[in-house]
Amino acid sequence: MEMNLRLGKKPATYDRRDLLFAQFRTTEPLPSHPKHFGHEKLVGANAWQMLGNGPDTTVSAGFDGAGDCVFAGGDHETMLWTLEGGAPANFTGANAIADYSAVTGYDPKAPPDANGDNPTDKGTNVRDGLNYRQKTGLIDAAGQRHKIGAYVALELGNVDQLLEALYLFGIVGIGFKFPGSAMDQFDARKPWSVVPGPEPTEGHYVPFVAYRTNLACVSWGRIQQMTWQFYKKYCDEAWAILSPEMLVAGKSLEGFDLAQLQADLKAVPHA
Repeated sequence: MEMNLRLGKKPATYDRRDLLFAQFRTTEPLPSHPKHFGHEKLVGANAWQMLGNGPDTTVSAGFDGAGDCVFAGGDHETMLWTLEGGAPANFTGANAIADYSAVTGYDPKAPPDANGDNPTDKGTNVRDGLNYRQKTGLIDAAGQRHKIGAYVALELGNVDQLLEALYLFGIVGIGFKFPGSAMDQFDARKPWSVVPGPEPTEGHYVPFVAYRTNLACVSWGRIQQMTWQFYKKYCDEAWAILSPEMLVAGKSLEGFDLAQLQADLKAVPHA
């Protein structure tokens, strides 16, 4: 690895009470998406930032990174949504680490264990992160909280659902098992693709922000491409996340009424 980049997503968990994208998809026609789409270019190439998920002096001098990918990803999502909505919010690694600590008990000053690792840096369950974002909200550099609306589970491996949700909501957050080859590909600035190797033992969280030649996500401060084969093989959870902060005059940049859609989704019966 070129840098000490961290992972930090715990294995996916499931709850029968989750709202499912398919429940809404079967009762309401959704806008069709173009061949390629996304608003990721609203964020400057160097503006995504590490947000504590690797070496980050905004946390503290010499900070070597933590497994806060669920919160770094959430901040990246919010960064893009607020730009789309015309009221951009700024984030730093210190903010992401504060939210990571609030949910998981991470202490950046904890004494290292016998292996030299921080024993409180245990990663995050994505559902716990989403619940916190809905009830409390992620904190930005100005001390403001940013809450999400509903979050909706996608059917794993369903290409149509993923593209529909990504176009409709601007973001799909995914958790996936992270093979060692993916770090080599990231360092070489190559798309994440499937290569032979041992089964992954750790997980990572990233937001999809566009569909170009490949799926485009944000990880460790930059846009990273992912092939469909990689997504289908390694993704173990995918969430369409609704944010009112992406709206302008009640509508998304695509022109449809996301607020009404959010209300409709909340009204879908679920166990």
